[in-house]
Amino acid sequence: MASILYVGTGEGVVTLKSEDGRNWKVEHHGLKNWQVPEVAVSPTSPNRVFAGTRGDGVWLSEDFGASWKKPCYGKRGPGKVRCLTIDPHDTNTLYAGTEPIDVFVSRDGAKSWDRLDSVWNIPWVSTVTYPVAAVEPHVRDITVDPKNPQTMYVALQVGYMLKTTDGGRSWELLNKNLDCDVHTIVLHPEDSNKIFIATGGHDCRAGRAPGRALYSSSDGGKNWMPMAAEFKEEYSVPLAVHPKKANVLYSAVANGQPGQWRKRDTGAEAFLIQSTDSGKTWHKLRRRSFQSQPKFCRKLRFRSGKRRLHVCRAAKWQPVRQRRQRRQLV
Repeated sequence: MASILYVGTGEGVVTLKSEDGRNWKVEHHGLKNWQVPEVAVSPTSPNRVFAGTRGDGVWLSEDFGASWKKPCYGKRGPGKVRCLTIDPHDTNTLYAGTEPIDVFVSRDGAKSWDRLDSVWNIPWVSTVTYPVAAVEPHVRDITVDPKNPQTMYVALQVGYMLKTTDGGRSWELLNKNLDCDVHTIVLHPEDSNKIFIATGGHDCRAGRAPGRALYSSSDGGKNWMPMAAEFKEEYSVPLAVHPKKANVLYSAVANGQPGQWRKRDTGAEAFLIQSTDSGKTWHKLRRRSFQSQPKFCRKLRFRSGKRRLHVCRAAKWQPVRQRRQRRQLV
């Protein structure tokens, strides 16, 4: 059975197809005039994919990316979309995080949107800044609790995290003992009080955070502990939980931030890491091609219903193949 992979790029959405999970070919390339920071695929209909554009809201394809339409054309909705999340409890409900900071929700498959103005009731939000003048403060990631649709986490750039337990009517700022530069939020599939985050290490480099790139919480975000302290690298984006083994995590870490990578021949000096004990300890993946690379892996994805992990680096996807070890039962 063929595998389909959707990739958001600086020039639209690319649909990739593979018959064996190793070799991929381009099937479609749509929305070429727009940056697409994120795509969200319906968990029940793989032909149905939403694309968040950085400038023209959320678009929808129902034919694997061959054609696209804007469901809320002519109506109010998100503009510069930076992240897009489908509610795991209701595939017609979507959340869009935007630039500047706002959270929008649609409950009819992106045909209409409501803005959750309650986010701005947290005074901290109005003080958030971004270190690059061409980019405004924005929402980097939105994660909905798989056990409770009323609970949601929002990553701000660069301004820690927000949490709601009442569907967005009110919010709480999570800013204690974690890095402010939160990129990715992942919840444990069996215990949603366990949260894992990947950060850009902004506060680590400034000497204000206790950890480096990765953190975890076991109490819904009240308290945080550093992860992956085995490594000096302090920058991360991708974070994924194994679909069959909830205690197995994958991430990638890099040395410094992107501005530093561009100034040195060795680039990001990045590599993939794995934990088999819910983040308590981590180790490098052994395959040579995934160690100390100049290009950084920004996405990690498992094939639907499969155990094979794929990484995206320099706009190219490839499977992770590992030597089997007793401590790495993947």
